[in-house]
Amino acid sequence: VQLQASGGGLVQAGGSLRLSCTAPRNIFQFDSMGWYRQAPGKQRELVAVITNRDRTDYGDSVKGRFTISRGNAKNSVNLQMNNLKVEDTAIYYCNVDKPVETNPSGEWEARDAYWGQGTLVTVSS
Repeated sequence: VQLQASGGGLVQAGGSLRLSCTAPRNIFQFDSMGWYRQAPGKQRELVAVITNRDRTDYGDSVKGRFTISRGNAKNSVNLQMNNLKVEDTAIYYCNVDKPVETNPSGEWEARDAYWGQGTLVTVSS
């Protein structure tokens, strides 16, 4: 399964970027969808997720600056990142947690999680 992610890039501190992620349409249920990030030498950490009941959860370091929302397309989310800081520099990974999907035979299959390949966000001072 391929998660299609877009956005990211290079921006100066104080600037904004928008990340988007779309999961395949055959996924008809999941617990949450969102973004994690990993900076060099650090562990992967939560950035923001939105649950199947539209509850949002943010990492402490991005609260008040980042906003996650559902996209117009099915199984899509957007992450608006404002007032970016140098310490936001990382590879950002899209995640779908506990997806349930239909396979080509029409059968339901439950998975643990899907991860995107990552998109680099670089914030310069």
